[in-house]
Amino acid sequence: AAGAPKPLPSSGPKSLREMPHPLATSSSEEMGPALTPSPDLLLPRSIADKDLSLPNGTPVDTSSPASSSSLLNRLQLDDDLDGETRDLFVTVDDPKKHVCTMETYITYRVTTKTTRAEFDLPEYSVRRRYQDFDWLRNKLEESQPTHLIPPLPEKFVVKGVVDRFSEEFVETRRKALDKFLKRITDHPVLSFNEHFNVFLTAKDLNAYKKQGMALLSKMGESVKYVTGGYKLRSRPLEFAAIGEYLETFSLKLGTIDRIAQRIIKEQLEYLVELREYGPVYSTWGGLEVELSEPLEGVSACIGNCCTALEELSEDMTEDFLPVLREYILYSESMKNVLKKRDQVQAEYEAKLEAVALKKEDRPKVPTDVEKCQDRVECFNADLKADMERWQNNKRQDFRQLLMGMADKNIQYYEKCLTAWESIIPLLQDKPETK
Repeated sequence: AAGAPKPLPSSGPKSLREMPHPLATSSSEEMGPALTPSPDLLLPRSIADKDLSLPNGTPVDTSSPASSSSLLNRLQLDDDLDGETRDLFVTVDDPKKHVCTMETYITYRVTTKTTRAEFDLPEYSVRRRYQDFDWLRNKLEESQPTHLIPPLPEKFVVKGVVDRFSEEFVETRRKALDKFLKRITDHPVLSFNEHFNVFLTAKDLNAYKKQGMALLSKMGESVKYVTGGYKLRSRPLEFAAIGEYLETFSLKLGTIDRIAQRIIKEQLEYLVELREYGPVYSTWGGLEVELSEPLEGVSACIGNCCTALEELSEDMTEDFLPVLREYILYSESMKNVLKKRDQVQAEYEAKLEAVALKKEDRPKVPTDVEKCQDRVECFNADLKADMERWQNNKRQDFRQLLMGMADKNIQYYEKCLTAWESIIPLLQDKPETK
């Protein structure tokens, strides 16, 4: 590798649109509106959205940049826009390999700095392994079923293809775990979860795992034990649109991911050929005294092109592909939340039908039906808020990703151009011999 990979920048905190939580009001509403589409839902925008302005309002100049770095110079993301209001910062770094009798594993240092009253100290530093992150995500899914939980990088790798203890793999995973915790930290609900607090502060996390720590919330229990016997009549239009969008989005990203991997594979094969190609000119130059200088120049030029191509392939592997995979997993997480929402709505519809079948002189809506209606409303509000937040993050992340990819390609071709231009004087200045 040419050097330590640069960490992917965080998408930073995003503001959520003000949305009243249905369970925060004490007045009982009629059942009808709970299942009607909200007209203010911002439907997902396609990744092919023709928005040519940056997050800070600066229009994007589509003309060719004056230099390779101008693309990123123009990219002014509002990562630190809410920096003054943030009170929780988490980083993942310092991976270490542990070799034990039974297993070998990697731990990462998780550093937390905060001013929140929920924390006893302003700073914490603990070490966590992958299965600890997995425990945290499972606990968040159980206790916050109405919210979108950020995805973790895949645990398993194909044996023999990727060495999970190699520096490159460990660094890629570290960046993914760091992004996972930053996503949670930036969330206005998940960041206050008790399991997240324990994960960041407990010296011995295994003790909490064995205890099972806290019981599931009532909301979590309700969703966990919803049976598959309920069948949803029809998904509301706004959530049907979200479902269709997620299917298309994950399909397109999967195609891009497969093609990108093939391109990287072909680049690496081309790189092998270039490394054999360059030295041939140097060997030839040793046999041709009069041509030795230009031939050595060609050999050096090809060597420079090799270095540039190697850097481009590394950038694609370490920065481009992980973002694609994260969002593919993200879309699957969103589909799961959507499925849970449908289950709760189906349960609500079944309870309504059961009430309608009962012929009583003084019909009264049972309490469990009202609670079920509350759960539907809660799911609708939380899912829409998280979807909007996810869309904002996605647009910003992909804008930065594609701008960075464009800049890296420009740098690659500029380096190759400079290398080939450097040997032209060697060929032109040679006087012709008669």
